Amino acid sequence: MGIETVVAAALFVGVLAYAVFGGADFGSGFFDITAGGARGGARLRTLIDHSIGPVWEANHVWLIFVLVTWWTAFPTAFAAAMTTLWLPLMLGLLGIVLRGASFAFRKYAATLGQARLFGVVFGISSLVAPFFLGAAAGAIASGRVPAGGHGDLITSWLNPTGIVGGLVAGGTCAFLAGSFLVADAARADQTDLAEVLRIRTLGVGAVTGLVVFAGLFPLMHDAPTLYDGLSGRALPLVLLSAVAGVATLVLIARRTYGLARFTAVAAVATVVLGWGVAQYPWILVDEVTFADAAGAPATLQALTIAVALAAAIVLPALGYLLYLTQTERWTKH
Repeated sequence: MGIETVVAAALFVGVLAYAVFGGADFGSGFFDITAGGARGGARLRTLIDHSIGPVWEANHVWLIFVLVTWWTAFPTAFAAAMTTLWLPLMLGLLGIVLRGASFAFRKYAATLGQARLFGVVFGISSLVAPFFLGAAAGAIASGRVPAGGHGDLITSWLNPTGIVGGLVAGGTCAFLAGSFLVADAARADQTDLAEVLRIRTLGVGAVTGLVVFAGLFPLMHDAPTLYDGLSGRALPLVLLSAVAGVATLVLIARRTYGLARFTAVAAVATVVLGWGVAQYPWILVDEVTFADAAGAPATLQALTIAVALAAAIVLPALGYLLYLTQTERWTKH
């Protein structure tokens, strides 16, 4: 196994972490925007603020890690993707900036009207960001990013695979968020709010599951290389994702919320992992492999050391932060 494979694995770990932790963060916007009016939705929005407040900035560490590692280790592939996919990536970035700003500004809004405006921006941008990031991933997976860059600015990502990628990204984010929020509500002894979230999360999970598996059919013709991988070496992961997803729905239906958080993470993680296994060894499908796109060996070696040091320093702190947010007991005063 070459050093480029080690760096590629580290890169994908970052993608996986962002999909899970950043995904749960993004998905909270769906529940925020569907919470109801200022009075009826106040408790749910307070729960969302409390749940994501300590971690929403930390989650984007993974996105920064992915982009910097990709740019440093595989510069030609990074340049090709950024040249072709700058539009969906910029729209995704705009969504990230807007949701962060509106989430902060809503807490200090001077009037109810301002709070409502910032809340709408937060909810919409939380749905927009994962859709465009997923669409960009779909463009790469369908082989529409040329090695030399300068692919079509619209059809490269606005196609069946890109749309499936965007919808799956948005749905899995909402499913993760619901699984975490319902557990937070139950832990706070807000049983009526937990029941509302329980029903909504079951609906989101069922719809997302259908989208994930219905989305495999257009891939057969639109992204044959990815489909062959998903139906071949990545098939066990696809099946494991289905089992974990069904288990999550059953656990939430039975109100076993604590365990459901872990099976929800497993369901989403195995979907993303299956995509990565199916796409390997391509960094740009049907165009460039990881080995072909790798930078200088000295750069990869230095990057490997930097990643190891970062993992030793950052991961314990992030893990402790998540532990605190998921075990703290709180009540609304």
